[in-house]
Amino acid sequence: MPIVIAAFYQFEPIANPDAARAALHDLAVRLDLKGTMIVAGEGINATLAGAEPAIETFLSALQTGLPDLPAMTRLELKRARAECVPFGRLKVKHKPEIVTLGAPEADPKARVGVHVAPEDWNALLNDPDIVLIDTRNQFEVALGSFAHAIDPGTKEFSAFPDFVARELGAAQTRKVAMFCTGGIRCEKATALLLARGFEPVFHLKGGILAYLETVPPAQSRWRGECFVFDAREMIS
Repeated sequence: MPIVIAAFYQFEPIANPDAARAALHDLAVRLDLKGTMIVAGEGINATLAGAEPAIETFLSALQTGLPDLPAMTRLELKRARAECVPFGRLKVKHKPEIVTLGAPEADPKARVGVHVAPEDWNALLNDPDIVLIDTRNQFEVALGSFAHAIDPGTKEFSAFPDFVARELGAAQTRKVAMFCTGGIRCEKATALLLARGFEPVFHLKGGILAYLETVPPAQSRWRGECFVFDAREMIS
């Protein structure tokens, strides 16, 4: 039976994350899914793998709603096929954030930057006034990036606010564009810059993965490989 890897997230208020975590864990166990899911008061973030019908049943339940979990009707979702399940076990965790930034003022539920579709990203890169920032960690940046993107030199995403304070300084009116692997870090990063007075702020919708899936190689401005956090390891 075909194996599907589903990576998804949604920023959505969850009143009782502990109870939601239990409901999600029980459903994933019943469907024999493996991978990692993070539940927080701000939403969910997961990469799960399993038989295709099981994955689709799980996603349908998310979009309909579960006990103690609101309907996730705006999931940012990516599917990939694999020859086997790349994860050895299931982990469903309750954490303070679904992607750790450590900056309470960065609230994607309130406001995020302007999403730029992958097919429109090259045109934005042609703007000479754009300040382009790669929000990923330094080992990811070393494998590949867009030309002329600023590398924050961070070992973990929680160091990004310090980079902003140290290198970008006070709020400015120059256009800032950011990108990451699948889009979730940019939701937080653009919310942070907006909260600190930067505007306008743009980010690549669906991240690098969506760009590589959408833009033909002959037109691609991506150079190198893109690290992903599962058995696929790298995409180019």
